[in-house]
Amino acid sequence: MLLTTEYQDLTDQDVIIICVPTPLSKTKDPDLSYILAAVEGLRKHLHKDQLVILESTTYPGTTDELILPLLSETGLEVGVDFCLSFSPERIDPGNTQYSLRSIPKIVGGTTPVCTDVTQTLYQQVIDTVVPVSSTGTAEMVKILENTFRSVNIGLVNEIALICDKLDIDVWETIDAAATKPFGFIPFYPGPGLGGHCLPIDPHYLSWKLKTLDYTTRFIALASEVNSNMPYYVVSKIVDTLNNLEKSVKGSKVFILGVAYKPDIGDERESPAIDLIEILELKGAHVSYHDPYIPTVTLKDDRNLESTDLTMTTLRAADCVAIITNHRVYDIQFIVDQSRAVIDTRNATKDLTNGREKVTKL
Repeated sequence: MLLTTEYQDLTDQDVIIICVPTPLSKTKDPDLSYILAAVEGLRKHLHKDQLVILESTTYPGTTDELILPLLSETGLEVGVDFCLSFSPERIDPGNTQYSLRSIPKIVGGTTPVCTDVTQTLYQQVIDTVVPVSSTGTAEMVKILENTFRSVNIGLVNEIALICDKLDIDVWETIDAAATKPFGFIPFYPGPGLGGHCLPIDPHYLSWKLKTLDYTTRFIALASEVNSNMPYYVVSKIVDTLNNLEKSVKGSKVFILGVAYKPDIGDERESPAIDLIEILELKGAHVSYHDPYIPTVTLKDDRNLESTDLTMTTLRAADCVAIITNHRVYDIQFIVDQSRAVIDTRNATKDLTNGREKVTKL
């Protein structure tokens, strides 16, 4: 295996798989600069019988409308001289139940020949390969998967707000509803969406549809609800401090977990970062602990270092907020040593003592 940063080394390769970030711009528009830079670099070394596969999540049409024209400028014909396909990555970081081999792989080629070649490649390492009719369909599959989750999380986050107004436990409600063996899939509320996929991918679809004079209202509403969840969590922290006859200004707030999901070291788009910044703007003294993330960079480029999780640090805080429910956290110990706890993940569900200290989402 060769590890290289030189495009010229692609000349000797039969298969080129593009796996680069696809973030949003400051205006929430797709930023395809990483894809375009990769294609610009590789097309100078494209030759006959090569297979090029894009795995980066993007809006439907990217492969055929942006990448294919650039590669075709080489004079090579797709489906004859080279092949071009899209196959979305489906890895779930931190999930030990599903391996690379066991997760079905979607493939869609620019031509049927491209689909067949790509399917043959992935069948060497993946148990189930699912061919679809086009690159656009393959691109849409990934967008649908993540938009489905984003919209349903947006719905259940709004249900959490509704249950709060009605003084009903949203977690108990969802668990009870999940006993129905058909017609219901449980999703759970939280402090907001994080990661490189869920907060971003629906915007790619919305942007694409805007170019076709169509507004994705349902997706936009879900995104709005999810984006506002950190502010809702802050309001719960403020209320909790008020009950302790403390102002948020000058109070010490200890955040537990800044990773966007449990048991991983990735804080990309994590709502915990927004939460920290909102609290700081209100004058709170904010610290955090995360066993997987020793340092986080805030939006003003300041670095914040993880604080040890000890009896002393817990007792020193006016309020402790559980944002990421890492399995290593001893929840009973945390509650025992804290004055007040905001639980955004139902991590305190099985507590035996100290429930009076806990405010759940």
